[in-house]
Amino acid sequence: MRVLVCDDEPLARDRMRRMLERIPATLCVGEAENGQELLERVPSVYPDIILLDIRMPGMDGLQAASRLSESDSPPAIIFCTAYDEHAIAAFKVNAVDYLLKPVRQEDLEKALSKAGRVNKAQMLAVRRETGVAQPEQANAKEREYISVRSRKGIDLIAVADVRYFLADQKYVTVRHSQGETLLDETLKELETEFGDRFLRVHRNALVALSYIEALEHKGNQFYLRIQGVEERLAVSRRHASSVKKLLQSL
Repeated sequence: MRVLVCDDEPLARDRMRRMLERIPATLCVGEAENGQELLERVPSVYPDIILLDIRMPGMDGLQAASRLSESDSPPAIIFCTAYDEHAIAAFKVNAVDYLLKPVRQEDLEKALSKAGRVNKAQMLAVRRETGVAQPEQANAKEREYISVRSRKGIDLIAVADVRYFLADQKYVTVRHSQGETLLDETLKELETEFGDRFLRVHRNALVALSYIEALEHKGNQFYLRIQGVEERLAVSRRHASSVKKLLQSL
């Protein structure tokens, strides 16, 4: 989950960022000091979820959330505030949750889990609207780990740690935080199982949505910048338009 933190207090932002670092498959993609700066940052970092303070100078959190709710597929909003009198107003702008400061780690994790379920439903709706291919059939229970054969025996790779799958002839390369591993599965099988977490960007590539940092355009080619990966991953012409629309809608 790509999370953007908006709070006018630097110490509060630092604390929230440290809490996010303890949560697997969660990435802090940026910070903002007020509502106006938040609105300017959202189109460039594509957050799934925004942790939003309410009382801030200039445009406050409620005003910013109201503006964001006007978009077709707004990020999920979790308000984090020291004041409880704004709860009713917060839910009127479709907030997923309302946490009182000091926010506890356990409460933050529960709120993010709830927001992630909401965002997943939005993702499927955007896929339908933009024409991005959806998985043919999602398994009732997705694997949390992928098993691969190695000289040591069987290694387990956490799906949450996978940056992308890249097909090359009959094998698929799995790129993760520890490097690359060959997998004896087809890209089609992986897309069918994990299509709600990975995006097809090329006939031979599936990219983890949670690790996409930006879509870049060089010459006549689009590339994805992926967290923790130096090289850029090419986006095919066939998928470029739908991928761009999808990322702009999140």
